[in-house]
Parts: sequence; structure tokens; C-alpha cells
Amino acid sequence: MKEKKNRRLILTFFWCAAVILSIVFSMRLGSSDLSLKEFFSGFMKKEGYEKISFILWNLRFPRTLSGILAGIGLSVSGLALQNITGNDLAGPNIIGVNAGAGFFVIMGMYFFSPSTHVLPVFAFFGAFIATVVIVLIGGAVYEKRSAIILAGVAVTALLNAGISLISLLDIDILSAYNDFSVGGLGHSDAGELAVPAVMICVSVLVMMYYAKDIDTMMLGDEIAKSLGVNIRFVRFAVIMVASIAAGAVVSFAGLLGFVGLVVPHMSKKLFGIRTKQALPGTVLIGAAVVLFADTVGRTAFKGTEVPVGIVLAFVGVPFFLYLIFRRRTT
Repeated sequence: MKEKKNRRLILTFFWCAAVILSIVFSMRLGSSDLSLKEFFSGFMKKEGYEKISFILWNLRFPRTLSGILAGIGLSVSGLALQNITGNDLAGPNIIGVNAGAGFFVIMGMYFFSPSTHVLPVFAFFGAFIATVVIVLIGGAVYEKRSAIILAGVAVTALLNAGISLISLLDIDILSAYNDFSVGGLGHSDAGELAVPAVMICVSVLVMMYYAKDIDTMMLGDEIAKSLGVNIRFVRFAVIMVASIAAGAVVSFAGLLGFVGLVVPHMSKKLFGIRTKQALPGTVLIGAAVVLFADTVGRTAFKGTEVPVGIVLAFVGVPFFLYLIFRRRTT
């Protein structure tokens, strides 16, 4: 037991260091790379480094912050969905949470404005409604949990058709949707991240609060009932958490894929399958993975920026296929 605690502590320090290094690289590297002296001087706003300070705090810091929030939000959403459904293939983009958020955001763009501040609200309700519909169709509230993936595929296809229809009705919406659908952090604004940040932080706290009940439900509904867990309420609360976190990320980063699928698996493998153990690791790994992917996308090809959503897809698709084949052989 003590060895496991020590191992988790070491891993926590390792991933904390990984997040810090990812932040440094994210803010140092870009169209013009900064030396360590320039970076620290500009970061501390020293005299003579005003231009670098402006680049760091007004351009790169919002992007770095949005990467951290995106990694945390999608990873926590994925962990919530996987543990509450008992399905390791569940994730915000796999079961339709992202599509629901995207559909409502596109509706918000069409009826209001692409820059409206109510888009996080649209994203949340879209993610939540899509999740509830998918869970009900898949029978996840009861015993047929495996059907949730098929239900997610069907609902995602329908929502994507709706997104395509709305985007075709307005050329400006179509242009905005192209960037939105790929997913990226290039248009980050620190002022617009306040509401999503609060939503994501609330999601993490709720997940921590219900961690013990979630772990009990992973043993089976009957066992959880016998131990006094209010199954319907906890499942509803966790679905709400997944919706809030994913919807908040979609509102400022677009439809980033596979973070919510890959990161929870990494965290549970390293920190343990229990929610309370996996949650801190999920937060740290999610932030580091998205920041690293965004930095790679910005620096891999000089003069061309590859959106972080594309970089994540190159990693996530093979991992998803691996999970599918692993399930067939077990």
C-alpha cells in the first residue's frame, strides 16, 4: 500500500513537472522562438523587454491557458463518462457529446453572432442534451451499457448532418465552422476564458465529491444500491459534469477529439482505476498532452500552423483502434 502511494506521489511530481515544462515551451516557441533569458525577462516584465512581455502575456499566455483548460475539461469529461458507463470506449467525441455541443454552438452562431459571449451556454446545453439522449437510447441508465457506443454513433451522425445544414445556410457561418470543426487554440482570448474556466473547475470538484459513489457503481448497480448509493441521481450528476466540462471546452477550442478517450486510459494505467486516484492524474496529463500537441502543431512546419485537433487525431485514432482490437481479444 505504501509503495503504491509513493509511486503515485512520484508520478504526480513527474506530471506536474511535465505541465510546467509544457507551459514554458508553449510560451517560448512560436513564429519567433525566445531564448531562456528573453523568456524569463519578458515573463517578469523587466525593463527593455516590453515587446517580448506583450507577446508573452497578450498573445501566448491566453493560448497556453486555453490549452490547459481544454486538456483538463475534455479529460475529466472522458473519465466521468468511462467510469459512469463502465465502457472504456466512451469519450466526449466518441459518444456524441462534442457533436451536441457543436450543433448548439452553430445554432448560436446562426441566430446570434460567432463572437457572442453566450456560446459557452449553448455548448453546455448541447452537450448535456446530447448526452442524456444517448444515455437513454443506449439503456445506460439501466443495464445495457454497451449499447451507448452505438447510440452515440447514431446521434452523432444526426447532429453532424444538422451542423452541415446550418453551416451551408450562411457563408460566414461556414467559414467560422471550418476552424471550429477542426479544433484549435489560435483565437484564444483570456477575457473569454473566465466562464469556461469556472465550469471546468466546478466539474472537477463535483467529480471529486462523487468519486466514492462512482467507484461503487463501477461494481454494479445492485451492489451500489445495497450500499445506499442513489444511482439515478449520481449518474445524472456525473453526466452533468461530463456535459459541463466538454461543452465549456467546445465553446472556445472547437471540436477537439480523442483527448477524453486517451488521457483517462493513461491516468488509470498510471495512477489506478479508482476515480479519486485517477482524477488528479487525468487533470495533469490532459493539460500536458494538449499543450504538447499544440506546440508541436505550431513548430513542426515552419511557416504553417497545424491545428491542435489534427495533431491529437493522429495520436487518438490509432489508440482508439487499439482499444477496439483489445476488446475483441479479451
